[in-house]
Amino acid sequence: MLFVFGEASGDLHAAKVVEALRRHAPPGLPLVGVGGDLMRSAGVTLIEHVERLAVMGFVEVLQHVPKHWRLLRTVRARIESGSVALVVLLDYPGFNLKVAEAAHRAGVPVLYYITPQVWAWGAGRLPTIARVVTKAASILPFEEALLRSHGVPATFVGHPLLDRAQALPTQAEARAQLGLREHAPVLAVFPGSRRAEIGRHLAPFVEAAREVQRRRPEVQVVVSAAPTVRISAGGCPFPLVQGASFVVQRAATAGLLKSGTNTLEAAVAGLPHVIGYRTSPITYAIARRVVKIPHIGLVNVVAGREVSREFVQDAFVPSAVADALMPLLDVHSPVREHAEHGLAEVRSKLGTPGASERVARLILDMLGPAT
Repeated sequence: MLFVFGEASGDLHAAKVVEALRRHAPPGLPLVGVGGDLMRSAGVTLIEHVERLAVMGFVEVLQHVPKHWRLLRTVRARIESGSVALVVLLDYPGFNLKVAEAAHRAGVPVLYYITPQVWAWGAGRLPTIARVVTKAASILPFEEALLRSHGVPATFVGHPLLDRAQALPTQAEARAQLGLREHAPVLAVFPGSRRAEIGRHLAPFVEAAREVQRRRPEVQVVVSAAPTVRISAGGCPFPLVQGASFVVQRAATAGLLKSGTNTLEAAVAGLPHVIGYRTSPITYAIARRVVKIPHIGLVNVVAGREVSREFVQDAFVPSAVADALMPLLDVHSPVREHAEHGLAEVRSKLGTPGASERVARLILDMLGPAT
């Protein structure tokens, strides 16, 4: 079996699926993949490490084209060798749909878990997905019906974040774990999980956090980073926590988050937050033409309205972001109460825990009685 994904979040989600597989499949099921440290720890033989692949943005991707083509040739050769019984893809559609095409030509079934976000942009991919994907496991509530309406056999398995959130610490426990004062407000800053995102977000996010502290000196600020990125102490004047996003969110009173999956983490953790995002001017100009939804934060996409304020590109002015954060740091403010109700609504739409188990069952069904 071959797993392929291209980002740090995929490493976590795929590793959980592998752990579930190990509980239900016969011993010795051979697993290889493009993955990360968690996949390797789960017993998957890596043919490429994910940290060398994660890029985002139309311009940024172009710089990595040669590397991706070399890896694609390697993956295609493995599929065509006859040694792969099933391909499991996670997100990363620009690359993974080419892998799915190769598997389709070779007669190898494909399970796509965390499917391309065709509801936002790239709807033209739907005919290709229907042709080359054997089964899709969707993680957002509206994806199953959309995919099925275009001929893709899809199953909503729930969001994998719910699995991670089953044993969240209390706020007091999380603050003790991070060495934060229990009774002073905490602002959590999430600048991104890729080097390019850190480069664009860290300085303005820090500036916004400093403005919050200028207005309320008692506010504690902590910066959360993915385990795959490094942030220098010189670029970050606040305590830095790596690889513990849920703990940071449970410790916090409010958050300043880059748009993406961490906004759904915040919904699960119950953290009111503001969303910020910057990219290259060319990428942003292209995105404005091709993205078909009014919001970029996943929490707002799922809610169908703005639950969390968004400050995108030139609209990200640190003083304006601080204005939006201040009422969220007041535990009695109507603005915060409204945000908490919206986050609870989003949580209710994400399904129930057990996504990894459901995906593992789909895999075993596709592999058939031989497993």
